[in-house]
Amino acid sequence: MTRIITVAGNTFRESVRDKVLYVLLLFAAAAILGSKALGWISVGQDLKIVKDICLAAMSVFGALIAIFIGASLLYKEMDKKTLYTIVSQPMHRYEFVLGKYAGLMLLLAVAVGAMALVSSVYLLFLGGRPDTVFFQAVLLIYWKLLLVTALAVLLSAATSPILGAIIVFCAYVFGHATGVFRDLPPQFDGTAAKAVLEAAYYVIPNLSNFNIQAEAANGIAVSWVYVAWALAYGAAYTAALLWLACLAFEGRDL
Repeated sequence: MTRIITVAGNTFRESVRDKVLYVLLLFAAAAILGSKALGWISVGQDLKIVKDICLAAMSVFGALIAIFIGASLLYKEMDKKTLYTIVSQPMHRYEFVLGKYAGLMLLLAVAVGAMALVSSVYLLFLGGRPDTVFFQAVLLIYWKLLLVTALAVLLSAATSPILGAIIVFCAYVFGHATGVFRDLPPQFDGTAAKAVLEAAYYVIPNLSNFNIQAEAANGIAVSWVYVAWALAYGAAYTAALLWLACLAFEGRDL
């Protein structure tokens, strides 16, 4: 555990020096603070629009942080040859992978926390109030980003950063629309494409399960039972992806 914590600390320190992180956070802040402009279009609905855009900014820019930093996490160590020094130490490879992932968990917690803080202060400044369901939505966004990060770490251990980033981005997009794979039109009945798409429905994690932005924007209460179920759903997928990442890295010829 001590070695995992050490790797996590080093990963966090390296990640906060990445200029991509600050560019994405700058765009996220611009989206949050600029949301009022769209609110003016919808008379009387401005605070709902602002809440919705703030949560969308956390989800999108958080995912971009996970993709751009996570997809190159292990590949960068191998490319710079720094990995050889690390693995020559008395450390299991799975400890290195889990330490890297834990460092990104901390980075995302800081990034999402900063975006949530800016959003909350901005809502208070506009006369609104970030209620319980708003923070439930933030929690589920963070949990979804941990799942996306686990997939990015898996692909970082198995392929190049560019290909990994493309696959994770596609998985993020399709993960919000997995229902399309199940509710196919009748023309697909009896075809091989239907079997493949239905299999994809069960394999690709349904990221819509973490989306309660509409409820948060409209102040509709969400039960903690549903939040707990979504957290358990995400934890199961994340654990499976990390297990696969450890297996891929163990089998990698360095």
